[in-house]
Amino acid sequence: MSRNDPKDPLVRSLVLLGLIPRYPKSASVQELKTALEQRGFSVTARTLQRDLGEKLSTRFPLISQNDGQTLRWSFDSQAQITLPATDTAAALAMNLAEGHLKHLLPPGVLALLEPQFATARNHLQSLQHNPLTRWAQRVRSLPNGKTLLPASVDGQVWESVATALLEQRQLQVDYFSRVKGEVKTMTLHPKGLASRGPASYLIASVGDYTDVRHFALHRIQRAEVLIDPTRDDDFDMDAYLPTAAFTPRQGTGMVELVADVHPDTAWILRETPLSEEQTLDPLPENDWLRLRVRVADDQETLWWVLGLGASILVHEPASLQKAINNNSKSLHSMYSLSSIQITVTR
Repeated sequence: MSRNDPKDPLVRSLVLLGLIPRYPKSASVQELKTALEQRGFSVTARTLQRDLGEKLSTRFPLISQNDGQTLRWSFDSQAQITLPATDTAAALAMNLAEGHLKHLLPPGVLALLEPQFATARNHLQSLQHNPLTRWAQRVRSLPNGKTLLPASVDGQVWESVATALLEQRQLQVDYFSRVKGEVKTMTLHPKGLASRGPASYLIASVGDYTDVRHFALHRIQRAEVLIDPTRDDDFDMDAYLPTAAFTPRQGTGMVELVADVHPDTAWILRETPLSEEQTLDPLPENDWLRLRVRVADDQETLWWVLGLGASILVHEPASLQKAINNNSKSLHSMYSLSSIQITVTR
C-alpha cells in the first residue's frame, strides 16, 4: 500500500485524529465517519468506534462524553498534539509569532492558540545543543509605537464568527451599539474580518439590507451560527476597507507632503521611507532637510506629523497645516486653563 492509500488503517487513524476537535467542541462517530468518507476513507461506524475507544483513546488525550443520545469525542482542551512531530524551524516560527501576535489578537483567540505555542516552546527547550534554541532566546518582536491591550473577545463569539465566515453561513448576534447604548439582536451576512490595532471587526450586511457595515467583535455579546447560507455577492475587501468607518480618514485620495525635517528625523526617513518616491534635499540655511513625498490624506498622516512635534515644519498641503494649527491652539488653550485652575487651587 502507498502511504496515501485510504485503505491503510494507519493513514486513516492519522486523518481521524486531525478531525477530532478540542473540548468544548466535540464530534460524534457519525460526524467523523461522514468527514472521513468525504476524504476517501470507507469505514463502518462500529469500526470507527472501536478505533476510538480501544486504540486511539489509550494513546492520545481524547475525551468521550454522552450527550444523552450519542457518544461524542474531543481532544483535551490543553492537549499538546504534534501530528506529525514538530519541525524545529516551524517551532521557531511559532515561538517568534507568539511574541508578535500577543499585541494583535484578543485574549480569547490567543488562548485557543496556546497549545500550539506550548508545543513549540517545549520542542525548542528540548534541543539543548541546537543553535536555533539560542536564537529563540535572543530574538524578540516589538511593536512600533504605543500599544494598547487587545479588546477582550469571548472565545465562543470568536469561534462562531470564524465558522460563519469560513462556511458562508448567516450569524445571529446580540450586539451592543456604542451610539445607541443598547443591545440589539440581528442577523448578519458575514463578508470578511479585519484587524486594526487592538480591535477586530466583522464586515457584514444586516438582514435584508445590502449595504455593508462593520461590527466590533468585542461588542458582540452572543453569536450563533445559523443553518441558512449567507447572501452570495461579489464583495471586494480591498475596495471596502478604504471607506470603512473604522479607517480613520481626514480627506480623500493622496496629497503631496512638503515639509522641513530635523536631521534625526531625516535619518530615520532615509532608512525607512514613507514611499519609494520620497526625496530629502539639504536646505542652504541650516542642517534641516526638505521632505517631499506623496502620502494618504488621512488621519494617520496627521497623527504621524503631530507625533514628530517640533521636528517637522509642514509647508504643504494647506489642509494639514490648518489641522496642525488648530491642534496647537486647542492644546495651548487647554493647558493655559489648566495652569489657571492650578494657581487658583493653590
